[in-house]
Amino acid sequence: MNINPSVLKNKFSKKKILITGHTGFKGSWLTLWFLKYGAKVYGISKDIPTKPSHFVSLNISKKIKEYYFEIQNKKKLTQTIGKIKPDYIFHLAAQSIVKKSFNDPFATWDTNLFGTLSLLESLRKIKFKKELVVILITSDKAYKNLELKRGYVENDVLGGEDPYSASKGSVEILINSYIKSFFSKKNIKFAVARAGNVIGGGDWSHERLIPDCIKSWSLNKKVTLRSPNSTRPWQHVIEVLYGYIKLAYFIKIKLIPSHEAFNFGPTNIKKMRVIDLVKKMKISWKNVSWKVSSGKKIKYKEAKLLHLNSNKAKKKLKWKCILNQEDTIKLVIEWYKNYYSTNLRKIISLNQIN
Repeated sequence: MNINPSVLKNKFSKKKILITGHTGFKGSWLTLWFLKYGAKVYGISKDIPTKPSHFVSLNISKKIKEYYFEIQNKKKLTQTIGKIKPDYIFHLAAQSIVKKSFNDPFATWDTNLFGTLSLLESLRKIKFKKELVVILITSDKAYKNLELKRGYVENDVLGGEDPYSASKGSVEILINSYIKSFFSKKNIKFAVARAGNVIGGGDWSHERLIPDCIKSWSLNKKVTLRSPNSTRPWQHVIEVLYGYIKLAYFIKIKLIPSHEAFNFGPTNIKKMRVIDLVKKMKISWKNVSWKVSSGKKIKYKEAKLLHLNSNKAKKKLKWKCILNQEDTIKLVIEWYKNYYSTNLRKIISLNQIN
């Protein structure tokens, strides 16, 4: 079922949308998108996670209702959700940096696993008179990484060796357990969304490739590449978020059943290494330089090959990435150039969504 974007706008207009992690990279883009749709947006976050911040630069905090506390606070979360009575929940709150999971594994497990547990427990205790759709965002790293070239499908084995991947695999087991144990008769519909490496303007996260590049190059410094030959399923943030939105819509109108997982990754593009991405960025950004980190300095293991098979989303949601590598990188560089040259940061983000 192919749908016109105006259909989605009408479907979400005036609906109550709760986004956990709304101040983060993906959360801020999704918040802006639903404001564009005319939705009533609510956000729960621990804090503003980065400086600079895409969320802050959008200047939209007065247009939404925000709550700042740790999502692991089950009592506060239950009270807040009960007060909002949302139509949709998009759960994006997470610790998403692999290196940080080695430096502080407890915080990673606490946020990812117990944050999700807190949300599921809150939903279990609240009585919803109207139907609620919940989209739980995990990661491509939830899969047990066997360095498969074919791409992981939704029923592949979950798992992970590093703290971040293990926490995400465990979150999926937790979700499955709660759904089957407690939500078979409740008026709540769930779906799990797994995406690969998302890039786009407004990402200022520490220890992520593009933010590290932009921060270094803006100061005419060399960026250090840790794993130049590693491949990632690079895709623009807008592509992935559109998949989340369509997933919620299709569940709401009962075109797909509840309690399923969907991959959202590049469709059929040539796999791109870290060094290839940096070289493509060089075309549009002046004074680009880099150096490769010595292997001795890398104290944690990163997967060299990650790829998702998104045929399920293509078939059931009629979703696929439509931007090629060049278009994706062009949008990313366009956003950061605009950031450093003008104050119209909200405008560039809206234009790219449009």
